[in-house]
Amino acid sequence: MLILPIRTETPIRGTPWVNYGLIAVNVLIVILFGTSSDRRFALESWILQPAWPSLHQFFTYQFLHGDHFHLIGNMLFLWVFGNSVNAKMGHVPYLLFYLSGGILAALGFALTNDSPMLGASGAIAAVTTAYLALFPRSHVTVLFWFWIIRFYEVQATIMIGLKIILWDNIIAPSLGGPDNVAYGAHLAGYLVGFAGAMILLLIRAVPRDQFDMLALLKRWNQRRAFAAVLSDPKVRAQAELGRVARVDNRSAAEVAADEARMDEITDLRTRIGDCIAAGDAGSAATLYEQLMTIDARQCLPERVQLAVAREFYATGRFPQAAAAFDQYLKRYPHQAEDTEIRLLLGIILARDLRQYETAEPYLAQAAERAGTPSRRGLAEQWLRDVRAALGRPATG
Repeated sequence: MLILPIRTETPIRGTPWVNYGLIAVNVLIVILFGTSSDRRFALESWILQPAWPSLHQFFTYQFLHGDHFHLIGNMLFLWVFGNSVNAKMGHVPYLLFYLSGGILAALGFALTNDSPMLGASGAIAAVTTAYLALFPRSHVTVLFWFWIIRFYEVQATIMIGLKIILWDNIIAPSLGGPDNVAYGAHLAGYLVGFAGAMILLLIRAVPRDQFDMLALLKRWNQRRAFAAVLSDPKVRAQAELGRVARVDNRSAAEVAADEARMDEITDLRTRIGDCIAAGDAGSAATLYEQLMTIDARQCLPERVQLAVAREFYATGRFPQAAAAFDQYLKRYPHQAEDTEIRLLLGIILARDLRQYETAEPYLAQAAERAGTPSRRGLAEQWLRDVRAALGRPATG
């Protein structure tokens, strides 16, 4: 059975040049000097020797590999998780984080083992748990191979925390896993990477958002404290309803369901914004439809809502476009593009959806507010057609 992460859903803002460079250097060294299992391998002095280490070995061992499968596995993990971490941290901080993770992983290994060690696994372990700290609620696409190949989406906390760390490096070794794997370096790297990323978040050396691990822990603690304060039904009712307080008869399951619903709404709104920022309006529109099934009253920030509505219109999904434009006008009624959007919405309702009654007021408002004669003429022409369809006399 083989389980491998192959990609994440995290939008990458900016090109992760340092991560590309690290992958290239690892591959280039194997091409030029071979692996430790090759006869032509000529970098023995670069391997970490915990019993008598040289300072340079704490850096150089990170770029050596035992064989080509060792290289491919490490580079896959570095590609899947490293690109997002590089983009989030920035180039120089990410390079320092990567190298430091490898050095501290080697120190952790050397404390308990005298065997020689090579490989990028310690540094990549640090990058993997840094991803967990920065993007805990993202999903990882996993290749599952057991006679047949299937793909699944798994939350990062499950994939990294349970599968990669707990199973691969703690449970499996105790059941007789390979004895040539530096599990100590892996575990030290995981610890260093997670702690380091959390510290960087705490001191705001890395950009914060509402879905990093620190934010999730803060909200969990706030909910815990709030629940403790409001555990008394009278206090809770008073806080919610004031003088007309009455006891909340919702069950714990109903309260939990409401909280889960709000978390899902917040998650979808953030992901839609990220997709628009990354230029992926198609995915944003798909996520917006999911949001509408949860709460049809939701309206996104002005530019995001408008971008989603235009994506629906451009792809011929006119009912969704009309609903999104209508929501925009209700939430942002006096923006610069207000008249143009009213005209477009009126045309969609009249031409594409045949909803003449609904289209009429939008076209009338567009004709009244149009800033140019051509736009006024277009709005008036559509307004006459709509009123004719409704059997009403045209007005000048």
